[in-house]
Amino acid sequence: MTIQRRSFIATVGSGLAVGAAGCLGGDETAGDAPGIAGETLTLTTTTSTYDTGLLDELHVPFQDRYGVTIDTVPEGTGAALQIGRRGDADVVMVHARALEDEFMEDGYGVNRRDLMSNDFVIVGPADDPAGTADADGVIGALESIAETGSPFISRGDNSGTHTKELELWEETDVGEPSGEWYLDAGQGMSSVLSMTNQQGDYTLTDRGTYLSMRADLDLEIHVQGPVEGGSDHLANPYGIVAVNPAVHENVNYELAMAYIGFITGLEGQSIIEKYTVDDEQLFYPEALSEEPNFEQYVSAGWRGSGANGGDGS
Repeated sequence: MTIQRRSFIATVGSGLAVGAAGCLGGDETAGDAPGIAGETLTLTTTTSTYDTGLLDELHVPFQDRYGVTIDTVPEGTGAALQIGRRGDADVVMVHARALEDEFMEDGYGVNRRDLMSNDFVIVGPADDPAGTADADGVIGALESIAETGSPFISRGDNSGTHTKELELWEETDVGEPSGEWYLDAGQGMSSVLSMTNQQGDYTLTDRGTYLSMRADLDLEIHVQGPVEGGSDHLANPYGIVAVNPAVHENVNYELAMAYIGFITGLEGQSIIEKYTVDDEQLFYPEALSEEPNFEQYVSAGWRGSGANGGDGS
């Protein structure tokens, strides 16, 4: 996956219709949809989308349009999906595709959509004692951290960031990191960045959370992801999934689909594209494209059969 800086072109009118089941048309009001108006949507999502402030920008116009409220539960991706499995959320917004596919394959999620992306970066003290900036890519940087015994703080919380970090370590000569230099925080991204800043360590972070906190940090990016021309290994796509009402009858599927329709539609995608901190774009819209990616709906490992449902032979 290659992330490119690009312009998301959209003309957003005040009466935009939301293309989802149970949604209102452009001239309707929340009062015309008694199954939605006055309801509460429970969204479980990653700490990165919550901590950056993006959700505030997305939720105000949605709540105003439909006369609803959104209860946001920020967790690491693993915990967020577990909440969805229990039926304690209506919709899940996360960033670990393998875990999302498992959630879907187990029957707990329906109507997954690509939403947006940014990337992961390795940050650390300005003097870069491990020499990560001069290493051979992200794998070489992690190996340099381990070889020099430079402290590295891991999320350690089964989040999307933690999942990505472990995938990267598996590609190094280190394999499974351990030792006094490797610290398992079990915390969200903002907390881990604060810990890393206080202790002069390294960590893997999503670019959005780092940029939203950069003014209060003495950490610098030493290994870039694809947003700034770095490795595609560090791409960070986000997806959104409705919890399956056939498994959990209590979920508000109609409202979940209205929400998915809004944030993957023109207005929601425009809000994502325009959201900045200190003039830096934090996320890049991915839901709408002139050449839609079929794999946004199905597992990346999916292989289709013949056109008529046969084996293609």
